[in-house]
Amino acid sequence: MAGDVLAAARYARKAAPEYFRRYREERRCAVPPAPFTPHPKRWADTGLHAAWLGHSTVLLKIDGFTILTDPILGARCGVRMGPVTLGLRRLVAPAISRPQLPHIDLILLSHAHFDHFDLATLRGLERAGTAVVTAKYTSDLLRPRRYQSVQEVGWGERVRVGPLSILGIPVKHWGARMRSDVHRGYNGYLIETARHRVVFGGDTAFTDAFKSVRAKKPVDLAIMPVGAYDPWIHVHCNPEQAWRMGADCGAEHLLPVHHQTFRLSREPYLEPVERFLAAAGAHSDRVIATRVGHEWSLT
Repeated sequence: MAGDVLAAARYARKAAPEYFRRYREERRCAVPPAPFTPHPKRWADTGLHAAWLGHSTVLLKIDGFTILTDPILGARCGVRMGPVTLGLRRLVAPAISRPQLPHIDLILLSHAHFDHFDLATLRGLERAGTAVVTAKYTSDLLRPRRYQSVQEVGWGERVRVGPLSILGIPVKHWGARMRSDVHRGYNGYLIETARHRVVFGGDTAFTDAFKSVRAKKPVDLAIMPVGAYDPWIHVHCNPEQAWRMGADCGAEHLLPVHHQTFRLSREPYLEPVERFLAAAGAHSDRVIATRVGHEWSLT
């Protein structure tokens, strides 16, 4: 945390005039609400259920066990400096606020970037009954004693949480939260239960690593990142590559994330999901949750 604050202070000295001018302008108008509101409390305790809350935050319920991926529920992502968060402002509010969430059994964190590992949100989710699975060398950012458990996972490593088996998948990205902490890990994940298999791709450029999880038993759902590729194609896949990686893992349904929430790159707002649907072609019915707040169930 000290490194975060020092780096933020250096950035603020350079960018402060323009940043705070924009910050004041943005404060005059509220973040618009999500276009849809899911109702997870209505989900049955059997089957597979999912709701896209925005960015890479997906609420999952697998046979009664609830999972939240890369939760970020605040108005901005970035470094907290007293009452102000230095960072990007949301384009749309989360589909569910933190008080509206059901009990979370597991928080699944792909890597330590600010838009995936939001400390303000994570502090608000600290519960004795909530477990955390995160990438290697990232648990120092958390307060582990305030959770049921915190487990780090590397590529090819597997841990168990309740009824889940969770496998770390190698991805093509990077894990440093600040410029100097390049030791931090970054993962995709395969989540398995007796009845269901789910892939959470985290952040990644194109890789053939997802072929490794293909098996006779299909992947019911692959959550794949589709945005922030222009000009960052060396660390973020484009929509066509995201579709290909979902196909590589044998996914029957695909949920595109990492778009429509923060302005991280140059591509137009709806281009990622439009290109993803175009890549799906005749199989576009396999694409779920194309707008923030959409929910889906497989019973």
